[in-house]
Amino acid sequence: NQGPKFWLGALTDLKKRVVEDIMSACIDVLKGFPEAVEAVFPKTRVQLCVVHQIRSSMRYVPDRDKKAVMEDMKPIYKANNEEQGYQRLLAFEEKWAKKYPLTCKSWLDNWLNLSSFFEYDEVVRKIIYTTNPIQGVHRQIRKITKTKGAF
Repeated sequence: NQGPKFWLGALTDLKKRVVEDIMSACIDVLKGFPEAVEAVFPKTRVQLCVVHQIRSSMRYVPDRDKKAVMEDMKPIYKANNEEQGYQRLLAFEEKWAKKYPLTCKSWLDNWLNLSSFFEYDEVVRKIIYTTNPIQGVHRQIRKITKTKGAF
């Protein structure tokens, strides 16, 4: 069970072992994870994975509207800066909140930790707004080590 207690313990252990501080942490949208990062490493700027936020918030949208809703989400995270992104989020909310209130609420509730990547240059943003490349590397390592008897 990877709840808030787990994350707090794991990060505390990491700090005790080797890590003094973390500048930025791109993490999945997991309950208690952002709070644990901020508790153990208070100077860290948390960035929730935008791809996972999209997937998570699309749970509330039926298939017939998924394409349109996703197209309307794109300008939010493709904005030039945080203010423009937030204005686009408000426009998204105005259009979709009556039909899909939980989708909009999810973005609004998480905005602080979804928008930190705007602090960086556009080239860096594309790298840090999602954890998917990191997960791809982990998947490749598991593929290799899974077939070995002991590693």
